[in-house]
Amino acid sequence: MDANMGISMLPSAQGPTDKSLRVTRTKLYPMHAWYCIGLFIFTIAVFQWFSFFHSKFARSRPTSNKSDPEQAVVHYRGIFSWRRIPLGLVNAYRVIAFRWTLEFGKRYTLNMAEVSVTMAYLSFLFIWAFINTTNLEGHALDITYWCNRSGTLAASQFPLITALGTKNNIVSLITGISYDKLNYVHRMMSRVVFILLCVHAGSEIVENAPFQPFLKEPWLRCGITAIVALTILCVVSLRPIRAQAYELFFYVHLAMVMTFLVCAYFHTQYDGLTYWIYPCFVIWGLDRLIRIVGLVVFNSSYFGFRSGSAMDATAELISDDFVRLRFHRPPHFRWAPGQTAYLIMPSVSRLPFEAHPFTIASFNSNIFDVAAEQKPEGEKYTQITDRALGSSAPFWKELVFFINVRQGFTARLKEAASRGDKLKVFIDGPYGPAPNLGSYDTSVLIAGGSGVSYTLPILLGIIEGVRNGKSSCGRVVFIWSIRNAGAYYSSTIGFNEALYRPTHLFLADQIHWIDETLIRALQLAPPSLSISIRIHVTGTPATDEALPHSYSPSDDARPVCNPSPPETVVLQDGRSKHSLFTVESAKLQSGRPNLPAILRDEVEMATGRMSVSVCGSQEIARSVRRALQFPVSSPLSVANGGPSVTLHIESFGYA
Repeated sequence: MDANMGISMLPSAQGPTDKSLRVTRTKLYPMHAWYCIGLFIFTIAVFQWFSFFHSKFARSRPTSNKSDPEQAVVHYRGIFSWRRIPLGLVNAYRVIAFRWTLEFGKRYTLNMAEVSVTMAYLSFLFIWAFINTTNLEGHALDITYWCNRSGTLAASQFPLITALGTKNNIVSLITGISYDKLNYVHRMMSRVVFILLCVHAGSEIVENAPFQPFLKEPWLRCGITAIVALTILCVVSLRPIRAQAYELFFYVHLAMVMTFLVCAYFHTQYDGLTYWIYPCFVIWGLDRLIRIVGLVVFNSSYFGFRSGSAMDATAELISDDFVRLRFHRPPHFRWAPGQTAYLIMPSVSRLPFEAHPFTIASFNSNIFDVAAEQKPEGEKYTQITDRALGSSAPFWKELVFFINVRQGFTARLKEAASRGDKLKVFIDGPYGPAPNLGSYDTSVLIAGGSGVSYTLPILLGIIEGVRNGKSSCGRVVFIWSIRNAGAYYSSTIGFNEALYRPTHLFLADQIHWIDETLIRALQLAPPSLSISIRIHVTGTPATDEALPHSYSPSDDARPVCNPSPPETVVLQDGRSKHSLFTVESAKLQSGRPNLPAILRDEVEMATGRMSVSVCGSQEIARSVRRALQFPVSSPLSVANGGPSVTLHIESFGYA
């Protein structure tokens, strides 16, 4: 045996040392942590895909008495079934995990699923950081054991944190959970890792005191810079700052992330741990490459691949607080109801590559392009024309966005809209979940203000699905809550004060956003689908009689009451126009909607599967969550034939 080999084997023959144990565990435990995280992601993916295929199977099953809800209630409700116990337990899980919440003030809400994931992840990382830290002399929590280990564990999480912050990430691909839902996990993990890095930095200071001589080391200066950058990033990512100064967050986030990763790379070179850092640049670069390719494909006219200016957008100031942005749909661009797109407008943004997400309010379908529809039993064709259904055909030929005006980017967009500027727009997307409501027997859609951008396409999608036989839905309730934001039109448009108040004119304009689209949808809906439209005016009392039946900004804002048939109202220029409130299923009510009472009534009437989709303020989301807790949605109710209720919330609030 070689003498040098014998010397090298001597320490192992004598047994492990504190140093060998520290080094081995420091490198091994982050890998073990990744195995556990991978197993957790795999488990979530199994449940998600099982739910997806179960929905597909449920949609294909025939449902008896679907066209007669009252008969369905008599047949199914009130009869206890042991077979529905598992479904009742699933509903109990939904209530506990997603509808029980911790509320901090008026705007910050965490459901129990988010709380549980946060506590589990925090405990998970700190257990791995402090487990087996007793040295060979029997001293527990030896600082030399967990000092470097905490930093290495934190570094091992950077690739996953980076992936969760991108629009195109493998976690979404595996689990089917959209990037916007995973964004909470991205922020939560970043803050937990920040705490772990503070533990690492503090232990380094204590262990290596006096600390000043080490400040000359480049690796240490890079580490300090990285900690400072992450501290600034965690501060500006707090919800109040994101909500009030989103553009500040956007710029600081970009700068601090790059600073942190570059400095972390050079800091980890000292211990040879850069393999946890450079994947972050690969993940970020791949996401950017995918998005750039999409930009080039969907905005080809700007890059010389085709002629024309199809991406020139029209911005319209439809009220003092809302801008409607619309432009022709790019070739090959397809989206589903409820999805969002990122808009880049160099003439409005401070930075040319600045992108802002907005929900697509228009509908990607040819349902309204039907030239004729055959009546049952071989009757003659009924021609569907613009005169019969309204005149806003571009709504489903274009990309349309309803944008709530706040500060920064949206305020500058409002100024451009008031000047009538044509805007160059790059579009990136679509992103986000597309609610799969084809297997639900009842769907309730609730929106507040510009949240109608989310619920309106879903309503149109349900109607198309029922028409095509791809949906089992038998009832849809569409609730839109709008508020009177002031007499905006009273200072710019003349009117007869004896007939109409300024608030009525403003309300008419808000409803005018979608009235013709709803009229078309109601007329195309098959008889088997029951639709209820409820529009609530929260600012001032409103009635059908007080509200002008038709209004357009181009009509000089002087509604004319003529003894016309109930389906149409004649304007001053002689044009005829349908009124939404002449349709029996559409109702206008004053005051906030009593969501608990509405949802309780719908749950009591419904059977099978029921979906509730919400897009609005935190107040609306909280009200819906409370309304769908026990006992309205309970295991006993489901076992007795009540509906299995699924809740999906797309909230305005910054998470």
